[in-house]
Amino acid sequence: MYQINWGDLTPERFLSEFWQKKPLLIRQAFPNLEPVIEADELAGLALESEVESRLIQYQPDSGEYDLKKGPLDERIFAELPESHWTLLVQAVDHYVDAASELLESFTFIPRWRIDDLMISYATPGGGVGPHYDNYDVFLLQAGGTRRWEIGAAESSQSARIPDLPLMILSEFKALQSFELEPGDMLYLPPQISHNGVATSADCLTYSIGFRAPSDAELLRGFSDALGEKLSGESRYTDPGLTPSAHPGEVDQAALARVRNKLSQLLENQDQLAQWFGAYVSEAKYPEDLFQPDAQEVREWINSVDLQSGVRALPDSRMVYIRSNSGLSLFGNGSEVPTENCDLNWIMSLCDERFSGPVSDSVANIKALSKLFELGCIE
Repeated sequence: MYQINWGDLTPERFLSEFWQKKPLLIRQAFPNLEPVIEADELAGLALESEVESRLIQYQPDSGEYDLKKGPLDERIFAELPESHWTLLVQAVDHYVDAASELLESFTFIPRWRIDDLMISYATPGGGVGPHYDNYDVFLLQAGGTRRWEIGAAESSQSARIPDLPLMILSEFKALQSFELEPGDMLYLPPQISHNGVATSADCLTYSIGFRAPSDAELLRGFSDALGEKLSGESRYTDPGLTPSAHPGEVDQAALARVRNKLSQLLENQDQLAQWFGAYVSEAKYPEDLFQPDAQEVREWINSVDLQSGVRALPDSRMVYIRSNSGLSLFGNGSEVPTENCDLNWIMSLCDERFSGPVSDSVANIKALSKLFELGCIE
């Protein structure tokens, strides 16, 4: 079982003083850390078509970067030099149980905010160049050493090196520098520029990234979902209209009607919860989900030992939302019926990824069948 060694810090203090405010280096956050995957196994994942991976080579003489996206070919690895390249594999927690267990150390932050565990393997001099991320990230050193240089906050207006396949800052200036050894962990808030360079062979770095939907994504997502449910007969109205002295003008009264109309739609808490629960539970790679047919669902529900409980699949996302009207459950982007269900096992499944014993009531069986059908549980 992995657990963060906070030292004199606590999760409460971290969230209060550092989260989304300023960087923090935690020495030996994971003492005696055993890598969740070996380097050759990581390279093996990069060969698979369903795994998101990248290989980045840096040419120190020219300052150029070369990017190859997976799936990679075995011959590429055989031809690589001894330095200045990095292999990045996304969502290793979907494929390696130990990686999924490591993410459990970060559930002092709501689970829906956690995106995935990306692993990078780098040779001396390897890195992806100075850049920034639009989300929080923990950078955990799992093997070898890496030097991290931390700069100022940047934005989309910051200068970038042109004609490169990567978004690399052209005017990066390091304000702090840290050498990380196995077990050390660096936290960076969104938009803080940073540059990591491997300073040893077999450099393994784990990036625990967090989901941070943009305003545009939230607005489009909610409006699209809401628009599908609204009747075409529900329209703009203007009773009490008076004769217009300026027929070419959109007056303030019209704008106020539109604003009030949109405010009423946005303030519907039930609609917002229904959309957001489905939105944040969408699978990272929905095309890769296990999707059993009706016969397989029936066979599974007849064979499962409910007293032993059920476990969440590593690539599944499940959340619940409590309200005055009860509890709503969402799995892999869909709402799951919970009426008359025992709620304790549902909350445990979402909180702990394990349900504990489940009674065989009709409502529980219906919810479990739906979760299995959606590819959420095993």
